[in-house]
Amino acid sequence: MLQLIINGLITGSLYSLAALGLVMIFKTSDIVNFSQGEMAMFNTFMAFTLLTTLKVPYYLAFFLTIIFAAIMGLIIQKIVIGPLKDAPLLSSMIATLGLIMILNGLAGNIFGFETKSFPKLVQGENIQILGTSVEPNSLATMGITFFIMLLLLYFFKYTKTGLALRASAQNPEAAQLMGISVNKVVTLTWIISAVLSGVAGMLIAPITFLDVSMMADMHLKSFAAAVLGGFNTFGGPVVGGLLLGIAENIFGKYISLSWKTVFSFGLIILMLIIKPNGLLGKTYRKKV
Repeated sequence: MLQLIINGLITGSLYSLAALGLVMIFKTSDIVNFSQGEMAMFNTFMAFTLLTTLKVPYYLAFFLTIIFAAIMGLIIQKIVIGPLKDAPLLSSMIATLGLIMILNGLAGNIFGFETKSFPKLVQGENIQILGTSVEPNSLATMGITFFIMLLLLYFFKYTKTGLALRASAQNPEAAQLMGISVNKVVTLTWIISAVLSGVAGMLIAPITFLDVSMMADMHLKSFAAAVLGGFNTFGGPVVGGLLLGIAENIFGKYISLSWKTVFSFGLIILMLIIKPNGLLGKTYRKKV
């Protein structure tokens, strides 16, 4: 059971990290970024090229990919999402669906459609923890994701920019009256979200594989984690992702491995029926 919980925490932390990017954009822009997974995939291919073709050291490749991801988020917000700010929200969400096709096609034609093996961050023999064998790379992955989530917690709670982001997410009109540039906050949100997607992709690829469809299942699971924890709270995706990771691992072990994904989304449907706002979500009413 401990092995299942540890494995669940590892995969769940990745769900949480990816889900945070979705929730950040949703809270500031009121749209679901369906292209989040494809952004992660494209950024991961960039990291792979730096590592294998250009022979860049791992940590430098990681840093350069984060910069590339930030630029990608900025470009998408300024060129694709920004011009649609006065259009119906459905238009922006359809635009993100279009980005899926664009990024997928670009990645396939630039990097190839074949499956690749992504280098691991940490190599070595498995580590024994309370009688449970854990791969060093998996421990490093979980450590990095939790560290990033702690940084985000500090950012949102104790920095002026983070507080401005939270204020803009909760009440854009009031934030604007207080002198906060909501447009700049939205742009920053897209940049942070893109960076999170890039980090998630680089951490997921060594565990699974690298190809143009690598994030399909992960993106759906991150969406499920956000729904489970609560789409309108920053803490919800973290809790939702960890719970989902543990629950699906236990289900896969004792019930059916092939039905693990079905169980995950069945759990989400059940949550939407019982508590539509998620475990930590709150009900907000907008006056019109």
